[in-house]
Amino acid sequence: MGSHQYFGYGVTGAGLPYSSSYPSVPSMPNRLFGSLKLDIGNSTSSPFPTEFDCDTYATTVSDSQDCYSSTENLSGESSSYFSRLNPSVDCQRESLQLFPGGTSLLQDASSSHNIKHALLKLETTLMGPDDDEDVNTPNTCLGGSSRPQTSDQKPRAWSQQREGSHVIQTQKSFVSRQRQFGEGAHVEKRQKEMEEVPFHGIPSGDLKQLLIACAKALAENKVNDFDKLIEKARSVVSISGEPIQRLGAYLVEGLVARKESSGTNIYRALRCKEPEGKDLLSYMHTLYEICPYLKFGYMAANGAIAEACKNEDHIHIVDFHIAQGTQWMTLLQALAARPGGAPHVRITGIDDPISKYARGDGLDAVARRLTAISEKFNIPIEFHGVPVFAPDVTKEMFDVRPGEALAVNFPLELHHTPDESVDVNNPRDGLLRMIKSLNPKVVTLVEQESNTNTTPFLTRFVETLNYYLAMFESIDVRLPRNQKERISVEQHCLARDIVNVIACEGMEREERHELFGKWKSRFMMAGFRQCPLSSYVNSVIRSLLRCYSEHYTLVEIDGAMLLGWKDRNLISASAWY
Repeated sequence: MGSHQYFGYGVTGAGLPYSSSYPSVPSMPNRLFGSLKLDIGNSTSSPFPTEFDCDTYATTVSDSQDCYSSTENLSGESSSYFSRLNPSVDCQRESLQLFPGGTSLLQDASSSHNIKHALLKLETTLMGPDDDEDVNTPNTCLGGSSRPQTSDQKPRAWSQQREGSHVIQTQKSFVSRQRQFGEGAHVEKRQKEMEEVPFHGIPSGDLKQLLIACAKALAENKVNDFDKLIEKARSVVSISGEPIQRLGAYLVEGLVARKESSGTNIYRALRCKEPEGKDLLSYMHTLYEICPYLKFGYMAANGAIAEACKNEDHIHIVDFHIAQGTQWMTLLQALAARPGGAPHVRITGIDDPISKYARGDGLDAVARRLTAISEKFNIPIEFHGVPVFAPDVTKEMFDVRPGEALAVNFPLELHHTPDESVDVNNPRDGLLRMIKSLNPKVVTLVEQESNTNTTPFLTRFVETLNYYLAMFESIDVRLPRNQKERISVEQHCLARDIVNVIACEGMEREERHELFGKWKSRFMMAGFRQCPLSSYVNSVIRSLLRCYSEHYTLVEIDGAMLLGWKDRNLISASAWY
């Protein structure tokens, strides 16, 4: 049959500008930044570009970057510290090519196919008939993975890569200035500085305690002490050093921004050049490939939806961050292969201007991708785009119809909605109550396991330091420190979230994470009940983690799954009804 018989597409608010009663600048990783006027970017150790004119920056991206059919590859899609974007892949190639010129950071491009297979097998199994027999977990590592780690392998020592590091030039940036003398000698010099005599009572070589001392001095308004401490910190941080040095480079910028500005002025002070959309998608795809955080969220959410809707003939998925729409590709394929026939699927996608920028197109790019799925697998799909910010969504925009099973997905997104500490109307809880009034079959929540919402500044700083240090360590075992792509991934996908948490307050601080226990309280107060995630989902995710590193952990707490690095939980996933 022709696609016109299988696919429908509509947009709520088409032709209207994006508008919001909340800050017009969306999540920190995706802001289109302007010129830097304070001392932040003028230092020789600033990781941010020093000059940029927003007025001359073109945001138009060629349609050629858009992948209209993502049926052959699984791509990442995310928000918050994952840039609230979702990377695209070249569907014309069997091997994932991450960057122009065809170079790949991955030793084995088949890992994405393994992950796609695992997702599809997971969703198909969960929609299959119930039985009491044990289910064998597929070995998703078969065929190899991207730099797999086995139990007898150890992560690359942080001290490696120091000598003879390759010099990568980046115009008008800290990267260029820092590497003029060769990264090996530069990092060696910094290491020597860290081994000097104790400074302000801080043990020599303890950069973590030095950074905390900087934050403490700022919290106590001890300006002179702060200035001395921050200069010391500047001399030992490095975007090409050990994880604590790389993270420290961005923490220092956040602290300086907090000292120099307040409120809405902070954004103007911290603006830096955003890469072209196609480059930003490449950075996000790199993060997707080298770390399991996004895949974990996908598998947990898709597995919960597949299980809840396995007997439904009409399914309506509301995705609160549709981005590229690729999260749903494997689920739709599994639904199309259901023994009883494919159900009718409606997808309502909540969009934002930054995802539009990264796609290089509007929501019709998502519609084209879903059209390809509809045609290839003969599954009726109806797509409805909603180009507004999540806090401004109303129930009328969803067009919920009688007889359809409603599934709502919050993918690393809900923490951007202000709560009672920012807005007396408490939009965060209000949104949950509105969703509850629609009587959904299932609601999936994936969030950062971090406590930065209402905690005092110093506590928030330490929490941010510990959280992102674990993440930077996990990146360290997969990408060389002197690799340009790793620097770009950390700068464009993680660093500005970090700065937002540290430098901003009030409505301007949009990165407001909460621990799972707090989310559980909010959902229960809104009238939801928790449904434990499938043990099969758990087993599949565990098998995938073995493809990455022995240091990744997966634990179950109060019916939720938490993915972590060593002893630090980083991402939580849960399902509600």
